[in-house]
Amino acid sequence: MSNIAKGFAKAKLASLPPEPPLYEEEDDSSSASSMSSTGTVRPTSSQRPAPVVSWSDYYAQELYLERQFADGHAKFHVYLTPPASPKAPLLVLHHGAGSSAMSFALCALEIRKMYPEAGILAVEARDHGSVVYRPTGDVNNDLSIHVLSRDMIDMLELTATKMGWPELPTIVLIGHSLGGAVVTDAAKQGYLGNKLLGYAVLDVVEGSAMEALKHMQAYLGTRPKMFPSLEAAIEWHIRSRTLRNPQSARASVPSLLFQTPSGAWAWRTDLSSTEAYWENWFGGMSSKFLTAKGAKLLLLAGTDRLDKELTIGQMQGKFQLQVFPAAGHFLQEDLPEKTAEAIVEFVKRNDRSTLILPPKVGDLLKQGKKV
Repeated sequence: MSNIAKGFAKAKLASLPPEPPLYEEEDDSSSASSMSSTGTVRPTSSQRPAPVVSWSDYYAQELYLERQFADGHAKFHVYLTPPASPKAPLLVLHHGAGSSAMSFALCALEIRKMYPEAGILAVEARDHGSVVYRPTGDVNNDLSIHVLSRDMIDMLELTATKMGWPELPTIVLIGHSLGGAVVTDAAKQGYLGNKLLGYAVLDVVEGSAMEALKHMQAYLGTRPKMFPSLEAAIEWHIRSRTLRNPQSARASVPSLLFQTPSGAWAWRTDLSSTEAYWENWFGGMSSKFLTAKGAKLLLLAGTDRLDKELTIGQMQGKFQLQVFPAAGHFLQEDLPEKTAEAIVEFVKRNDRSTLILPPKVGDLLKQGKKV
């Protein structure tokens, strides 16, 4: 889930005071460590964030999609940049816990620069921008992994209906942290059949995630519960090195918060209240990742995150692995261009529509050619 790696690191650095003093840091060599996301740095004047930006700088459309269920109804929230043609792939992006579709904003923009034909659908889970109601009218915040993966497929199908697509385009599922668990579960469930080209998981594996869960509540207790302004929230994310890219912080942080009647800004998603689902999210993820159908990509901020099952699978060539040691847990925000490069290369390598197959022997014979 989002912040898991950081929570694990916080626990290991328990010898530090809960609120370490701010200091200037010129040498960022520590960023090569997977533990370095816990460092506290005062941004220089050139790093301090400018005013927040709009979703429309990164996506073409914002959609609210409604669906009635036997046990209630849903209002889903997504951002869409449609594929340029029916044959172009659609990349479905799912954020991590406590995060939002805007965590992919810069990465989505870079993907479109490198692969203009590709479409982007960035979805938001229930309790993270989407909402599902029970028949009684109260909110249904069931965050079980099968529910979340089904929600993602519902958002994809509703988008296709809204846009009038005669059929789904080729799909690539991409998820960060909890989103990685969601796309892996959807791939394993086989919801998309042969429409699924492959799936990519960003900085989460079962082993390290399950270990980090032990320390998650302790980490959440160290976060500010409110901020006096959006600018203060953005600066905290940079100063605490939760995010290392001020431009991405400007895009993503405002979507994580809501303004209270007092004028302060509070977290939109109460991560502490999701504890009952944490083991459900990540339990069995490595096996699902390795055995689901489709091409597989794993992007990590450090090789220490690999668990035994994935290490064996990687040695057997079952998936593509790429490591960005200079990134923190939110690697698609810290290094959006490099993340986009890895994703675009993965998609193009596995896109069957771009393959040029040799002619069939029967066709050559019909043409009178010798074989």
